[in-house]
Amino acid sequence: ASLHKQRRESYFEALEKELSPVIKRLDRDVLKLLLAMLYFGEGGKARNASVMLGNADPDLIKLFLALLRKSYDIDESKFRCTVQCRADQDTKKLEEFWSRIAEIGLDQFYKARVDPRTYGKKTKKKDYKGVLRIDYFSAKIFHELTQLTKMIVKAV
Repeated sequence: ASLHKQRRESYFEALEKELSPVIKRLDRDVLKLLLAMLYFGEGGKARNASVMLGNADPDLIKLFLALLRKSYDIDESKFRCTVQCRADQDTKKLEEFWSRIAEIGLDQFYKARVDPRTYGKKTKKKDYKGVLRIDYFSAKIFHELTQLTKMIVKAV
């Protein structure tokens, strides 16, 4: 390994060691605050009967669902998912991919939505898996997350 690579690895090892006490503080309340902030940045606020988030990044989807599941006693049957994709993509394969990522059964997926602007156009990004939109039907959690966000903005 090059000297540059070794320095880089040791830098990140030191950083991880320095930050590990922060990670040890992730109790349910802190996770709920993180969820509120993630939702504030990425979530849908148009309807207040559900918590909605859509994203193309599998790690962000996993993080959102992990925070939601660890912050609240979730009724898994209240999840609905929609794959939003391009016209030249295999919707069945995408739904199977996102079902595994989200750990939500295909029976809770709505019919995939194909962007009509993409007909006749090739998808350039080879690994693009579309967007997964997740709806969790709970007005209570929606209101709690939006209220928490307002309270954080005031407190900071």
